[in-house]
Amino acid sequence: MSNSTSEPKEQFVHSVFESIAPKYDMMNDIISFRRHKAWRKFTMNKMSMSPGDTAIDLCCGTCDWTISMAEASGGQIVGLDFSENMLEFGRRKVNERGLHDRISLVQGNAMELPFEDNAFQYATIGFGLRNVPDLRQVLREMQRVVKPGGMVVCLELSKPTWQPFKGIYYFYFEKMMPQLGKLFAKRYEQYKWLPDSLAVFPGRDELAQIFTEIGLKKVQAYPLMGGIAALHIGVKETPYV
Repeated sequence: MSNSTSEPKEQFVHSVFESIAPKYDMMNDIISFRRHKAWRKFTMNKMSMSPGDTAIDLCCGTCDWTISMAEASGGQIVGLDFSENMLEFGRRKVNERGLHDRISLVQGNAMELPFEDNAFQYATIGFGLRNVPDLRQVLREMQRVVKPGGMVVCLELSKPTWQPFKGIYYFYFEKMMPQLGKLFAKRYEQYKWLPDSLAVFPGRDELAQIFTEIGLKKVQAYPLMGGIAALHIGVKETPYV
């Protein structure tokens, strides 16, 4: 994707998340039918972190997943987001839990991570991949910064394929959710963005294929709640000695 097309998207998405930061956690409950915490727990079980493991959490938002990883491994975790307002809410949570010595929060671009190659055991992105200008570039960056044998992990909304749930799902996302955003967060246009972004996002099998195409191995894709969301995991290849 060229800069001429990616920059307007980047600017708009930035404005969306700067503006909805105060209501972000509440709206996550609405968007996911209050299942996002259960999905994250399932993801953490699949990741199976070991004591001392490090991770970078891209598009970390208000840092719920960042905090979960710090508590699970006790290792150093980096949370990265391009919205300072989101990071400010995340910073409060980190401090409330006394995790400021384990978690570093960085304002930065997921397309150009300010970290060396092979720096982390895990690179994660939760409900953020559909909002980036070039998802392949972000996945390549995630792959670059994990160590050989490390995991690239994406938890994201997806597209159910079976009726009648598919029809109900799209009615909810396209018609009801923007109205809920207007009601609860006083933001209609920002929540209209969510179904629009999902419409052009790859389905579960297509995203798994992209993981494979960029060179990740042992790719696994798990549908969640009838396909309303999906977990994708890929492993960075260990070079032969």
